[in-house]
Amino acid sequence: MLEVVDAEVLNRLREIRALIEDGTMSDALKLEGIRGILDRDQSRIVDCLRADIRKESNEAEQYHRVLEDRSIHLQNRLNRILRSVTLTADTIMADLMAAIACFRDGDGHVDASMPLAFMNPAEREAVSNGPRGFRVSLCKVFLFRHVAGAIKAGNLNLCGSCKYCPLDDCLIDRDRWIREKPELLARAGLTEFIDPEPVLRSLEETLQQRYETTNRAASEGSNPHLKITARGDFRVATPAPQDVGLAQAPDILPRQHMVPLSEVLATVDRHCGMLDAFAHWQQTHVQQASAEALTIAGITSLGCAIGVRKMARISRAISERELEHVVNWRFSLYNIIAANDRVLAASERMELPQTHRTSQTELHTSSDGQKFEVRQPSLNASHSFKYFGQGQDVSAYTFIDERSLLWYSLAFSAAERESAYVIDGLMHNDVVQSDIHSTDEHGFSEAIFGVTHLLGLSYAPRFKNLKKQILYHFRGHDMAGWMISSTKYVNERVVRASWDDLLRLVATIKLKEATASEIFRRLNSYSRQRSLYKAMKAFGQIIKSLFILRHVDEVELRQAIKRQVNKAELANSFTRAIAVGNPRGLEYADKIEQEIAESCNRLIKNSIICWNYLYMTRRLGAAGSPEERDRLLSVIAVHSPQSWGHFNLLGEYDFSNEKLQDNTGVLPPNSAPRIVPEKWEPPAR
Repeated sequence: MLEVVDAEVLNRLREIRALIEDGTMSDALKLEGIRGILDRDQSRIVDCLRADIRKESNEAEQYHRVLEDRSIHLQNRLNRILRSVTLTADTIMADLMAAIACFRDGDGHVDASMPLAFMNPAEREAVSNGPRGFRVSLCKVFLFRHVAGAIKAGNLNLCGSCKYCPLDDCLIDRDRWIREKPELLARAGLTEFIDPEPVLRSLEETLQQRYETTNRAASEGSNPHLKITARGDFRVATPAPQDVGLAQAPDILPRQHMVPLSEVLATVDRHCGMLDAFAHWQQTHVQQASAEALTIAGITSLGCAIGVRKMARISRAISERELEHVVNWRFSLYNIIAANDRVLAASERMELPQTHRTSQTELHTSSDGQKFEVRQPSLNASHSFKYFGQGQDVSAYTFIDERSLLWYSLAFSAAERESAYVIDGLMHNDVVQSDIHSTDEHGFSEAIFGVTHLLGLSYAPRFKNLKKQILYHFRGHDMAGWMISSTKYVNERVVRASWDDLLRLVATIKLKEATASEIFRRLNSYSRQRSLYKAMKAFGQIIKSLFILRHVDEVELRQAIKRQVNKAELANSFTRAIAVGNPRGLEYADKIEQEIAESCNRLIKNSIICWNYLYMTRRLGAAGSPEERDRLLSVIAVHSPQSWGHFNLLGEYDFSNEKLQDNTGVLPPNSAPRIVPEKWEPPAR
């Protein structure tokens, strides 16, 4: 019916326009004609509108009937839950809390005395004036929907829940924050940010100067890699860095000899004592030292995705019972992280890894994730049709620095954004302390820019399409005539309003009272953006604009970002090369077990990298002349220590006469018929 009304209105507008543009008629005749057009068939249009209203009413009623018909299944699942959970709410949820209290007082039964103020007028009308009076089932459906919506919006919180707890439970207690604010800010190194005004004014001045520098280079043509399109967009090319002398480089790692993985782990252990970190869970009444072979076999079984039982069955001098005992009692996540830290500390003490650093005063790191299929039901996995069809998968997220030292890793659901876990790795700085960190676009968010700036870190992601990123600037600055400008303003008001909460959030992360992923997971669970998250984004938009302008100006920065992100992607290939048992899957469903397996894989990679550094150091020591040493150093500087082609990761095969005999009785001697193939002859013509 609405289409008929719209067509009728358009036709009348055309008639009125034609009447107005008619130069042969007087104004009085035109006015009379317009009145006649407006009065024509008015009753027909009114009938169409009334019919349309009746149609919408009938459709709404049909929808409500469907909800009633299907409400029994919903009530069976939610009645007991809503009566049992403990909820806390904002003051704006008083009407909904009154309805929940009435629902609980009636032990899940509702009647016409149920307060309906939490519903909108249309819902109240549908519940109160049904064909048979008060509609109980429809009232419960609307109650459940409003409760679910309030929980997702953050107006209702589930006490004791990790995902839907009050946001304040994730942060430093507010009363403690008020009492100890100066001390907490000093411990977190945030004293200089206590007042937002000087911070914003300093950023405003820096951003304005950066805009002027970038546009001056664009107008003068001093930035040869910048191109302004006809539409006003800009593009920046990044030339590949020149690796001088790479083509003439001799091999610096062994190629003729395949080094067994067990030898690598044993050698690195003698260098840094990493196996001593595998202490027994029980500190007393147990022998703390374990057999070296069993610990190495356990690392290999988990890190190479072979499995403990299979590893014991295909290995000599190792029993399945002993190997399972060592893995169950010594392979905690804490122990494996400690073993990794020992290998990293040993590599960091060497001089050779420092040749891969761009700057000796600033350490550049990066992180990247890869998907692994989990073939068991897992709360830490999610369905991903793009990667594994109907299967479930998790993301293994790994952090690496310029020297190819893999300093942190974790596993989380593939449905979660990687950006929430970037700061977790940056705060895990027991050995490696990052100064500038890069990710791809999957690890990027504007809130991360703001938080990392307050943490004293530089965030430098690699954007796939830079022109799609929005630039921001402060009000009151003339940008007329600039080639690179912005149409968006910084929301200073929301930053000032939530500055104290923003400092409390950053102090919570810096003092490690909660992880950044827990806080971001709670913020991201809201269906609407809260004021704190808006402030984080608004502040991050300033830092992001500064980074993009610097990214446009400095080709060295773009090359460093590209080089470092490529190292993280190479580490992903390294991971799959190590996991010879199942390169694309994880055998464990529990989050802790998944992270234990990932950490064992990382321990093997760090051990291989450490072994490569030790071998190359010995090659340098054996150089016959300073010229030869300088040449080897130049070769090492452009080669990645993430090299595994000279290692035997597949184990050894035994083709001795003993192994060639039938030991299972499948074909008893002289009893199985010998099959002789028939001689083939060409067909007759």
